[in-house]
Amino acid sequence: MNRRQTTIITALSVVAFFLTLMVSGRLWFRLDLTRSRAYTISSVSRNLYTEIPDYISITYYLSSKLRSVISAPGEIEDTLREYAAFSKGKIRVTVRDPLKANLITEVEELGLQPRQVETVAQDQSSLVTVYSGIVIEYLDKIEVLPWVISIDMLEYDLTSRIRSMVNDVERRIGIIVGDSFRQWREDFSYLDQMLSESGYKARLISPGDEIPDNLPAIFVLGGVEDLDNWALYRIDRYIQQGGRALFAVKGVYIDTLRGSIEARHQEDKGLLQMIASYGVIVRPELALDRNALTLQYQTRMPSGAVQYRIVRYPLWIGVMQDNGNPQHPVSANFSGVDLYWPSPLELAPPENVQADYLFTSSPEAWIMRNEFYTSPEMPYLLEKSAAETRGKKNLGASLTGEFPSFFRGSPKPVREGSGETLPDMPQYPAQSRIIVIGDTDFATNIINATKARQNLDFLMRSADWLVSDDDIIGIRSKQPHIGRLDKILDPGRRSAAIRFVQIVNVGLIPLLVIAGGLFLASRRRKRSRGAEG
Repeated sequence: MNRRQTTIITALSVVAFFLTLMVSGRLWFRLDLTRSRAYTISSVSRNLYTEIPDYISITYYLSSKLRSVISAPGEIEDTLREYAAFSKGKIRVTVRDPLKANLITEVEELGLQPRQVETVAQDQSSLVTVYSGIVIEYLDKIEVLPWVISIDMLEYDLTSRIRSMVNDVERRIGIIVGDSFRQWREDFSYLDQMLSESGYKARLISPGDEIPDNLPAIFVLGGVEDLDNWALYRIDRYIQQGGRALFAVKGVYIDTLRGSIEARHQEDKGLLQMIASYGVIVRPELALDRNALTLQYQTRMPSGAVQYRIVRYPLWIGVMQDNGNPQHPVSANFSGVDLYWPSPLELAPPENVQADYLFTSSPEAWIMRNEFYTSPEMPYLLEKSAAETRGKKNLGASLTGEFPSFFRGSPKPVREGSGETLPDMPQYPAQSRIIVIGDTDFATNIINATKARQNLDFLMRSADWLVSDDDIIGIRSKQPHIGRLDKILDPGRRSAAIRFVQIVNVGLIPLLVIAGGLFLASRRRKRSRGAEG
């Protein structure tokens, strides 16, 4: 054997060795060029094995036919293998085809959801039923991801559920729908579904009912004109004991029931005063912004015909990614939010409370006070106070610390006709967290009007922060997201960007192609002349 053969055999042996390691899962490599490292599992997931005292079994039920149709199942399997590779043997991954293993009945009883996809074979299309779900098992606990077809939220779903199973802690959120004209299942169905998909169990609490002390966090959705002192005492006592809360409230009532969108000041029964005592003043005003969303509405012409119009509506604000607080876990690298008739916030934290903004309007926002004009038919009235109130407005805020009781020094509220007595407040307040958003509608099904799924993402980040899973927020924050297609809303900047794109695409690129062609043609002519000579 000569030296050349020895070198080739040695090189092939090294390559075979590394390929064996990669196949075995002991050597893992993935090139991730995304800005937020969206396709590389984070350190919290890589170190998850340190929190697992026993073995975790992950079974990916995947139909072979689905693998042949789209590439997503391969990416999902790669992510699961990555978990196993970093787990030092604590996480075991199995991939099974329910049809081939004759497990259709069993997987559907577990909650896996079959879907139908179209396949094409020999120029004929047909619908086939497929599965792509994940079952996580730890001791006697089971968590199910019924349908997984993307890795965008897969790491978040896996890590959050595994941690909850290992720590024997349910991810629960209490829901208090404060507005009497709203219903949870009807008006907040998108939020309800998102909580479920994110592994949270929503517990509906009627206003005034006892809030369990062991409930990690609550969402208070509206209620300025409906929550009485009895209900507020329950919420205040829950916070005094260390409970965390998100308040989605506004200082101006918008009549969306009859479609008139008429506005008036809210008649506060105490909720806004209580929130102000914690450190956030919800102004009885409306915020407007040049970064406006589009509103589609119908109007009747003088002839009687109905006409549909689409206009920029400054009372619907599109909060951009750049307007979030990059230093706060909830709003760092967030996708923005859509707000509908929001109220501006003013931070005034008491002693032992730290206040911080979560997101703001653009610098081109202004305030509407006293006389409220909400009709899109009269845009000039919407800008009546723009000149004197222009500037950036706080629209979302967080509070951390020991909050003073709103009812400290006051007698306990009593409920007429009830012999029930409210429990005492704790002697000293415990550390707590609060989020205040100057809008209730941003959590309702009105988000469907602007396709604002980013609102649900923000609410899930808020839930994670309230229940103290800061590292879990980091996983959600690094997921890939698509920014707004209408991000540049300033007319001058937008026109300049459009002109630049037109110059590059219509002028520069064709010129470069022509120049490249002339250059190649010139070189070809020179070669042919040289060959002839």
